[in-house]
Amino acid sequence: MSIVRGTILLLALGFAAPLAAQEASPSPVSSTVGFKALDANGDGVVSRYEYDGDIFSTLDADHDKRLSAAELDAVLGRLANDGPSASERIVVADLDRDGQLDENELRHAAEMRFTSMDRDSDGNLDEAEFAAGFGVRVR
Repeated sequence: MSIVRGTILLLALGFAAPLAAQEASPSPVSSTVGFKALDANGDGVVSRYEYDGDIFSTLDADHDKRLSAAELDAVLGRLANDGPSASERIVVADLDRDGQLDENELRHAAEMRFTSMDRDSDGNLDEAEFAAGFGVRVR
């Protein structure tokens, strides 16, 4: 998996870890790479459409329409050495409490994550909002 694709998946699934837990783990490089990779049209903001890419089918390795902790671990691992595990990330978004995520749960969590990062509620994430959502300051 490329660094950019891995970063996109990491950032998109960062929703399931509390922001405070993420603050120590991202680096300015990963935030910038993720922002630029998600800003598909290069307009300097990440829109809801750009943020809400089809990551579910990429992550669902066994194509059972459920994301297990093992599938997330295979792609993402931990956010940091002491960061939350995939199982811990799933718990936050697992609405039916079955220990896995379906596509609706993943999309719901990603939408909540986007909304929490969109500080000015304009439907777009500028680089400062994006970085702040991952505990990184943009200079």
